[in-house]
Amino acid sequence: MMRPIGTRQSEHTRRRLLTYGLLAACVLSTAALAHLPAAAADFPDRTVKIVVNFPPGGPLDIIARLLAARMTVTLKQSVAVENVSGAAGNIGAAQVARAAPDGYTVLLTLDTPFTLTPALNPTGSVNAADFRPVGLGGTTGSILAVHPSLGVDSLQALIAKGRSQMLTFSTAGNGSPGHFGALMLADAAGIKVNPIHYRGNAPAVLSLVSGEVQAGVLGAGGLLPQIKAGKVKALAVAGSSRSSLLPDLPTAAELGHSGLQLDFMFVAMVPAATPDTVVEILQKSIADAVAQSDYQERMQSLDIVRSPLAGPAITARMAEMRTRYAAIVKQTGMRNE
Repeated sequence: MMRPIGTRQSEHTRRRLLTYGLLAACVLSTAALAHLPAAAADFPDRTVKIVVNFPPGGPLDIIARLLAARMTVTLKQSVAVENVSGAAGNIGAAQVARAAPDGYTVLLTLDTPFTLTPALNPTGSVNAADFRPVGLGGTTGSILAVHPSLGVDSLQALIAKGRSQMLTFSTAGNGSPGHFGALMLADAAGIKVNPIHYRGNAPAVLSLVSGEVQAGVLGAGGLLPQIKAGKVKALAVAGSSRSSLLPDLPTAAELGHSGLQLDFMFVAMVPAATPDTVVEILQKSIADAVAQSDYQERMQSLDIVRSPLAGPAITARMAEMRTRYAAIVKQTGMRNE
């Protein structure tokens, strides 16, 4: 018995519409997949770039190159280092903030663009909310040191001289720890300081070694070789504890200046929208590198201490530091130059 022609046409139409619907769904699914971030299973499938937002030669640059060598092994892809310095780390940080959030561009930075700089300049070019921390290369303090030609051998002698004449202080840039430290000391001790800014810790140390400037509150890693060589004179540790490499050097707090405490972190960060799966791969790779004994030995030689903080704990720590520095700025009336 034959069906009516109208019924056969209706079934044919339904089958055709169903086929078109399935094809459309496949096309839409393919288009959606094309716009997804790189899948964790494929990451990384090309070179990963670590952007260091300070010049070559300083502790941050040394850490980056050590991490890159070890991450190349664990990620099974090349990891390159690019130095993008200027504006106390803000230029390099801003570049990474604008990068694709796919894990292929990683910022290695001091915490300062997200802690010190906002305290002095709340309308700065980078925002902590634009990033998510991945891991730490370590933490360290600063050292207050002077050029031997200044003729002082103690913090009190430096303060006495600074009350009678203007002292030049070398810094790693406007808004850097050295800049902040010089202003903190000036306010606490009532001395006259003139911060001289350079593009990073390495050139700031060299300016002190050459006698171009008289003093500086600079990263311990860069100063230690110069202190041991007798090219600069260390007066105090501007950190929460004494240096394991200079155990006889007192902290500023021990000498009656507890406010001069500048501990900071070396932080690996990626753009905020980077997928969790990619962040986890990078986090594990960095943690594996930091755990290596040869890495630890090199960090100890720079007076850099390993820290267990990772991910959200780093974000929380930076928020605490930002609050502390903002309170100091408000209390002392410091201003960005």
